[in-house]
Amino acid sequence: MQKLLTILLITLIYSCSTAQPTYNYSTKDKKAIKSYEIAQGHYNSIDPNTGRRNWKDAEKHANDAIARDSNFLMPYSLLTKIYNDTYQFDKALVSSKKMLQISPDYSPAQYFYTADFAMKCGAYEDVLKYAKRYVSFQGTNDVMFSEAKRYIANAEFAIEALKNPYPYKLVNLGKGVNTDRDEYFPSLTADDELLLFTRNIKDQRAMAGQGIQEDIFVSRITPNGWSNAIGISSNINTEFNEGAPTFSADGKYIIFVGCEAGPYGYGAGRKGMGSCDLFFSEKVGNTWSRPTNLGYPINTANWETQPSFSSDGKTLYFIRGEIVRGERRSPKNQDIYEAHIQDDGTWSMPKKVNISTPYREESVFIHPDGQTLYFSSEGYPGMGGLDIFMSRKQPDGSWGKPINLGYPINTHNDENSLLVNSKGELAYFASDRPGGEGNLDLYSFELPQEFRPFQTLALKGKIYDAETKEPLEAYFELIDIATGELFKEAYANRGNGEFLVAMPINKNFALVVSHQGYQMFSKNYSLTEGDKNNKEFYIEVPMQPIGKTGTTFVLENVFFDTDSYALKQESKAELDRLSKILKDNPTINIEIGGHTDSDGDDALNQKLSENRAKAVVDYLLNKGINSDRLSYKGYGETKPIAPNDTPQNKAKNRRTEVKVQ
Repeated sequence: MQKLLTILLITLIYSCSTAQPTYNYSTKDKKAIKSYEIAQGHYNSIDPNTGRRNWKDAEKHANDAIARDSNFLMPYSLLTKIYNDTYQFDKALVSSKKMLQISPDYSPAQYFYTADFAMKCGAYEDVLKYAKRYVSFQGTNDVMFSEAKRYIANAEFAIEALKNPYPYKLVNLGKGVNTDRDEYFPSLTADDELLLFTRNIKDQRAMAGQGIQEDIFVSRITPNGWSNAIGISSNINTEFNEGAPTFSADGKYIIFVGCEAGPYGYGAGRKGMGSCDLFFSEKVGNTWSRPTNLGYPINTANWETQPSFSSDGKTLYFIRGEIVRGERRSPKNQDIYEAHIQDDGTWSMPKKVNISTPYREESVFIHPDGQTLYFSSEGYPGMGGLDIFMSRKQPDGSWGKPINLGYPINTHNDENSLLVNSKGELAYFASDRPGGEGNLDLYSFELPQEFRPFQTLALKGKIYDAETKEPLEAYFELIDIATGELFKEAYANRGNGEFLVAMPINKNFALVVSHQGYQMFSKNYSLTEGDKNNKEFYIEVPMQPIGKTGTTFVLENVFFDTDSYALKQESKAELDRLSKILKDNPTINIEIGGHTDSDGDDALNQKLSENRAKAVVDYLLNKGINSDRLSYKGYGETKPIAPNDTPQNKAKNRRTEVKVQ
């Protein structure tokens, strides 16, 4: 659509701006005509070194012609073309409106172009006036007619949005992040402590970019604001373009964009598949690995960029644009795609998400809640250009109707690169508005309530050997207790044993950690609305070697109804993991011990604890564990681990334990 409109603009607009016979001119003033012809000559002259027209002299002589005759149509036409070429759309709008004032029947297309300039300037009343006039003509161009209707919808939306602005205050992230260069495309870890972003820098090595290229920078939050940003790693940043990074929620991986050094070949020792590809790098300790191309089917011969990785580590969202070989234009047909990590560890075939339009989409961001998507689009009613929208995930997995974030978050200019922190309160984006450090700066602002995602909290931890204190690259899982579904699975950082996960509020989760040769660690968490003021949860996970006879651990996520020994559905995920540990360690025998609190009859408690322990053993037998390796015993209320004086302590005493025999 954009390409076709550009062609129409070049071939149709202001056709009378080429030299014409004198008798067709709308003036009798010969000096005005002479000035116009000189202006046209300057416009037609192209500098072979720069490929640019002589716009400055063309503008001067066109204005000389108008000074001789203010109703001379042709100089206004030429000025309109000059201002369009040089992106001075406010001036183009003035001269285009003057053309129609002088000659209302000049051309139906001129009404469309005037509406187009008005939209680029945010002159919405003019948009309505000229777009509505254009669609009233018969036999107009179908593409331009469709665009004019879209302009009308945008203008009507924008006029109402201007009447109801959202109050918000922008805060510049400061000199630690922002410079006189462009900073954009921010990304945060789930604890909101580490910021990644793209910076446009001067680099004499970047010959293809005339000494300018993009690198990824990182800054850490401190009590005094964001620290001085540094390049993320020489393993990642090169003399070629790297940018638009996205963190995994734990900060262990980044996925970023690497672009070609030449027309079709990639440099920097990284092999590409097309124009721009997605690469990933792993953080081992404090060192980032050399990047690896995500490969097919994520990357193609087209343009893949602006990735966003879901906090559960299962879904990647990104932008794909079609590259036409032989053309040095921006990609067309930019849409949002999503792909999923499959059970065998490979990526599924990317699919276009249902909210993509025939127009341009950019800068997709999936919030850590996994339910809220932010993106920029030209395809929905808005303020003009790219507007920022949000969409909620529906029960069937599709995305709901996009909601425009309104004015002044959106304006008639392009808005993109929105990032929302884990709590959903602060948003970050890039802007070149006055008062910053220069060019594009990163800003934050408080996001209006109606545009906020579901709140998440950061669960941070460290896994290590309980005896040696050495970090372990242990496998951990987060399970939704209510459904038994796996929410997140990953390995801790193999350099330091740390992990970081974003967890939604109002969910009950089981954390299960396992490692070859160690007892299983399990713990459950209930994150309620009352936790919303907490920044994070932190947990130490000391792993006990499994081979020692007599060691015990509690199965925190095995549940029974009151006075019942029937296993609840929520228990099965944890028992499945215990079964796997036993299969991985075939020499280990265990006893399952049942325990109760002190409420009720002693004899009944004893019997209940035996039946509950037996229920666990029966489950493991059904999973293929040999009966010779399993025993059970009920302890009733005889071995409390806390006083039976509060509901919380009683809950601790109602437990199922595993003892190595």
